Parts: sequence; structure tokens; C-alpha cells
Amino acid sequence: MDFHDEKPIYLQIADHFCEGILTGSLEAGSRVPSVREYGAEIGVNPNTVMRVYEKLTAEGVIFNKRGIGYFVSDNAREIILDTQKEDFLTREVPAIKRKMDLLGLDAKIFM
Repeated sequence: MDFHDEKPIYLQIADHFCEGILTGSLEAGSRVPSVREYGAEIGVNPNTVMRVYEKLTAEGVIFNKRGIGYFVSDNAREIILDTQKEDFLTREVPAIKRKMDLLGLDAKIFM
């Protein structure tokens, strides 16, 4: 996994993880790699992965079965879609609109 400076690493990992759920490579009910396994796989400290898992657990995307591990929630896809749509509409669209206005572009170019 390649990281960039524009966003904290744990958020980039969370985004990558959520993308896996949206694309179907991680299915509802499937087991998630352990913190140590995933950290070794992507080359980051397990504490960083734990931060990701805590965030995704708080959001309801994954859940922990004590002693067994983490699993993808049944409604993870819907949670991610709702969250990302809200973020897109409240943060990204206004930024795109501002940029289009600055450049003198009209939305008609997309039609």
C-alpha cells in the first residue's frame, strides 16, 4: 500500500479497507486479518492498525468477537455508502464547485 502526506496513514488504511468492502473483496461476515497480520501485510505498526480497527468498530463497519477476531458487519456496505455520500456532498462537491467557479467552468460541460 502506498501512502501520501495529505491524510493521516490510519485514515488512508481505513479508506482502503472500506474500498475493499465496497468492491466486494471483503464480504459481510468475513473475518478480518488480525491487527498483527494486517500490519505486517501492509508494512505499518500494529498500533496504527489497531487505531483503524477501533475507528471502524465505532462506526459499525466491523465488530469484534472476543477471542476470535474481527469480522465485517452485515450492514458494513450500507454504512460506508451513507458515510461516503455524506462526505462527498458536504466536503467534496462544494470544493469542486468553488474550483469550477474560479476557472469559469459551467456544469454543462459534464452533459
